[in-house]
Amino acid sequence: MRGGPRLDEERRREMGRAYLSGAGRYDRVRPGYPAQVGDWIVPEGARHAADIGAGTGLFTGLLVERGLGVTAVDPSEDMLAVLSTRLPEVPVVQGTAEHSHLPGGSVDLLTLAQAWHWCDHAATVREAARVLVPGGRIALVWNQLDVSLPWVHRLSRIMHAGDVFSPAYRPDFGPAFAPPEDLLVHWTQELRVPDVVDLARSRSYYQRASPALQQRVESNLRWYLTDYLAFEPDALLRIPYYTHAWRTSLLRI
Repeated sequence: MRGGPRLDEERRREMGRAYLSGAGRYDRVRPGYPAQVGDWIVPEGARHAADIGAGTGLFTGLLVERGLGVTAVDPSEDMLAVLSTRLPEVPVVQGTAEHSHLPGGSVDLLTLAQAWHWCDHAATVREAARVLVPGGRIALVWNQLDVSLPWVHRLSRIMHAGDVFSPAYRPDFGPAFAPPEDLLVHWTQELRVPDVVDLARSRSYYQRASPALQQRVESNLRWYLTDYLAFEPDALLRIPYYTHAWRTSLLRI
């Protein structure tokens, strides 16, 4: 992997446990995904998909809207409960990217949205090759704050946003998959000031921090938004993001 994070398994599991609860807040304030990305990753003729690390279904819904039969996979019962409320027709499986518990050769499309950085990449690629039909597609998607703008860069530092991939990052899918293609989409999320604070609370850094450090993050964030940037306490902010998506197909042998 070039330019990507290198987390050992213990550290990855420790950070990932931050998302085993707090699903309601996560669902309310985390950004969704541009429709253009959903259109781009779904292969022609696809019928069955698995959304791995589906969380509360923020990306799963895009697949459902495109007529796919989707199975949602996530390690968190809390997240899957919210997903089932949002998308009651979607079957759920408690599993991970490395061990999805899905049948072999069962899906045309396997997606990981906002989940690749939590995975053991080599094990995830092996599991994808097992679960996909020959010629099936794996797609990676992640949102990142557009830190090319100075005010957003400082916001991300205060929030300890943890955005980990640069636009130049290129995932390695190994020899079983075709050379990958990518798509970059710039867009904005609208959140009011209190919701931006909740966005910080939804991050793994905040959830693993001590109460004193959590209070410091909140105080710094409110100062930055309402004093330094002079937004009203309930102002609606347009927060710039970009979504980076990658797609590749399992080679037919």
